[in-house]
Amino acid sequence: MTSIVSKPWGSFQVIEEGEKYMVKKIIVKPKGKLSLQSHEHRSEHWVVVKGRAQVTLNDDIKILETNKSIFIPLQAKHSLANNELEDLVVIEVWHGNILEEEDIKRYEDIYGRE
Repeated sequence: MTSIVSKPWGSFQVIEEGEKYMVKKIIVKPKGKLSLQSHEHRSEHWVVVKGRAQVTLNDDIKILETNKSIFIPLQAKHSLANNELEDLVVIEVWHGNILEEEDIKRYEDIYGRE
């Protein structure tokens, strides 16, 4: 595993990387929220392993409990939020031809990032 990367909303750690895929453990602290974003080169699968997630996918908002998952298609606008009082833990699987953190287009961000 790689080192833990801190973000304003929590942290992530790459668990495994392979050809055209990456697996990450994401921890979203209470009241944390990832930016509303999309990706040109990857789709994502999210599995909630601890806590309760609020997922925005295009114009829909869904609540995912522990052991539930969602598929985020290529170029879909999406966000992940933790409105609870305990950490949210999500396993995220990226799949695509280019797997880089820079493959991100932000539309909204509560931390002021562009």
